[in-house]
Amino acid sequence: MAYLNHNELNALGLKEFGNNVLISDKASIYNPSKIKIGSNVRIDDFCILSAGEDGIEIKNYIHIAAYVSLIGAGKIIVDDFCGISSRVSIYSSNDDYSGEFLTNPMVPDQFKNVTSKEVNIGKHVIIGSGSIVLPGVTLEEGVAIGALSLVTTKCEAFGIYAGQPAKRIKERKQCLKKLEKKLLVAY
Repeated sequence: MAYLNHNELNALGLKEFGNNVLISDKASIYNPSKIKIGSNVRIDDFCILSAGEDGIEIKNYIHIAAYVSLIGAGKIIVDDFCGISSRVSIYSSNDDYSGEFLTNPMVPDQFKNVTSKEVNIGKHVIIGSGSIVLPGVTLEEGVAIGALSLVTTKCEAFGIYAGQPAKRIKERKQCLKKLEKKLLVAY
């Protein structure tokens, strides 16, 4: 995997980016002027970041694995120390599937009924491979989402969630908060 160098990152036209940002040269970034990336962020091959008007904000110490997509008109925020596993899709916009409206981006807006809502991924969240997060969802601090889950509603802090739709199955340990403090003191 080849990562963009500092000059190539500048050429992307991102709203801002920090230090130690590793973006694969095989990632696709749309509307970069609406995307903020913090420090210590790695975005792997074949990821799609497609920012809408409200943008995408990726904070610090983040890994976005291969084939992840962050897409939609609503804002998407990924807070510090998050891990998003391969093939996760996070949507801040969604078509109306009822049949009362037409769907897809090639249809004029007056014939569609698209819902766009902010998505918030809290600190220390990990999302397992193949999961889908829908518009309007908040994953509070420390949430863990099991692989192949469909997240349709808010997930409360330090819970482990899994399933379709995702449901809280157990508590997650909070030791990682102490480790965060040690890391921040050391670096």
